[in-house]
Amino acid sequence: MRAVIQKVSCSRVDVLDGNHKETCAEIDNGLMILLGVTHDDTELDARYIADKAANLRIFEDDAGKLNLSVKDVGGSILLVSQFTLYADARNGRRPSFSAAAPAEQAQTLYLHTAELLRGHGLNVQTGRFQMHMQVSLCNDGPVTLLLDSQKLF
Repeated sequence: MRAVIQKVSCSRVDVLDGNHKETCAEIDNGLMILLGVTHDDTELDARYIADKAANLRIFEDDAGKLNLSVKDVGGSILLVSQFTLYADARNGRRPSFSAAAPAEQAQTLYLHTAELLRGHGLNVQTGRFQMHMQVSLCNDGPVTLLLDSQKLF
């Protein structure tokens, strides 16, 4: 499982359906997380990503040091599924997405990750799975981290 984690002062997801645009999720201070799932990911991978994201100390304390977590600052999380995190663009000009998990597996683990984050007492908003979305954010810092649960096992 891969996650791109960005510390944000605001973030929003709009869903596009034809000419109709609807805001489906919006947060202020917190984390914007793009989540990709691959074939051999399990609930253990989801737990790693959720626990790490909830406890990463990437928010400033009173001394200006990155020493507080999203939980410590009362922040929120906007979680968006993004299969393109498993794109392979090494050959040719059109990326292959064969490393991305099938939709049913990816959606199950994506929703499980959201529930695990909520289990940390966090307000978690989500995008809409398999929909065309526009993601807006104001990256604060900027702070952006990449987590890959497979590099641990």
